[in-house]
Amino acid sequence: MTPTHNYHLVNPSPWPFLTSWSLFYITLGLTLSFHYHIRGGTLCFIGFLLLLTFFYVWLRDVVREGTFSDHHPWDVEVSLRIGMLFFILSEVLFFVSFFWAFFHSSLSPSVVIGATWPPNFFIASDMIPFAWNIPFLNTLLLLFSGLTLTIAHHYLMVSNIYNTAKYLFKTILLAIIFLCVQGGEYYDAEFSISDGIYGSCFYLTTGFHGIHVIIGTIFLCVVLIRVILGHLSQDNQLSFETGAWYWHFVDIVWLYLFLAIYIWGNSDSIFWLNPDYTRI
Repeated sequence: MTPTHNYHLVNPSPWPFLTSWSLFYITLGLTLSFHYHIRGGTLCFIGFLLLLTFFYVWLRDVVREGTFSDHHPWDVEVSLRIGMLFFILSEVLFFVSFFWAFFHSSLSPSVVIGATWPPNFFIASDMIPFAWNIPFLNTLLLLFSGLTLTIAHHYLMVSNIYNTAKYLFKTILLAIIFLCVQGGEYYDAEFSISDGIYGSCFYLTTGFHGIHVIIGTIFLCVVLIRVILGHLSQDNQLSFETGAWYWHFVDIVWLYLFLAIYIWGNSDSIFWLNPDYTRI
């Protein structure tokens, strides 16, 4: 029967099911690691390798459908763009929950933590991360990465593949530097995720943002490979656009995170904004 619509009916694929199982292995491995189980790290690592494998073959099938089989006409591209926007919206709500927890604890501090924010223990031991060194550097790195990505998109619009690949590579390099600097901050931090509500809010919010940076970096690496292979052009740039949307989302989340946790929620910043503020 001849189809009466422009939408491609996807063939049955095992990759979504297998990908969900790999995520289950990662979650189970992390849970076991948190309880100091000897095999937790191994299970998490196996799940991560399976996730990369299934992600690769699943993406390979999608690229074949859109690039070589011509199964992604304009109607399908519109649906994919809408799907990406809803996915980013779900990620926004995901981070809203962390910011909600942070402001719930900081705007009305419990007596358990001394009725002050940051908690007395962090203020007395001077363990609060200072906003204007490593976090500010990371902010500049992400802002410049968004700039280089926008420049790369401009060159793709005029079919300049060489400069598109060059500025995409710069974006990925800045992202990797950001992750290294963030890892250095965690390594030098004098508190952990188990140090009360402040440690939980700090590491959960910044940590999940780091995970999203890793995902966005992998996304941009795939886009860079496709640019080099000639899959993308002025008329075929869906994957580049969705990758750029996701990366700008990561940039915006970090700006809110930097302003809320590192500046507004930092005792030194509070003292700078309000000279009458005294440490307890």
